[in-house]
Amino acid sequence: MAKGDELVKYITQRVVHYMDTPKDERKERRAQSRRKEPWSMKWFGMIPFAVSLWVGQKESSMKSKHRKHRSSKKREHT
Repeated sequence: MAKGDELVKYITQRVVHYMDTPKDERKERRAQSRRKEPWSMKWFGMIPFAVSLWVGQKESSMKSKHRKHRSSKKREHT
């Protein structure tokens, strides 16, 4: 039963702290968390970004090759 009481006490403290902080401060804290860099960038630098660009280029080139191949087949049939 003590764990339940501790949980209620903890949640109550968090709610009271939230209510006591000014609205402007809460907005600023929220804005800062949105501006925070992604963890992948923080840990690995530009490597994940470069890989995602490379994969995107590969996918787009595969799609364009597939389109060219399909259009040439249509011309053969007509």
